[in-house]
Amino acid sequence: MTTKEIAARYDELAQTGQFDIIVNELFSDDAESIEPEHGGSGMPSVKGKEAMKKKGEEFNAQVEEFHSAYTTPSVVGGNYFSVAMGMDVTMKGMGRINMEEICVYKVEDGKIVSEQFFY
Repeated sequence: MTTKEIAARYDELAQTGQFDIIVNELFSDDAESIEPEHGGSGMPSVKGKEAMKKKGEEFNAQVEEFHSAYTTPSVVGGNYFSVAMGMDVTMKGMGRINMEEICVYKVEDGKIVSEQFFY
């Protein structure tokens, strides 16, 4: 798949919250997920599809209630695409918060090889 095709499939799945399918279908087995050094989310940067799945499960376990979420359509440039993403959630022990971030994805050999978050 081309970067444009992967971005289109990502958009299709993200609009219905199917992030587990995004990881399974679009990411390489050794992809990495990069968090900001001083982002304050408490989420680690990880490498490997299985570690990324576990990271997602750990985040979801911290959420008491999802109120709303969105992703924008992808913007493609070369081997990269990016989306803006946000959610309104009540976190366990933290109350209700709004999160907004930019996510940048790198594609090589028909798979996403990295995702990096900016917030």
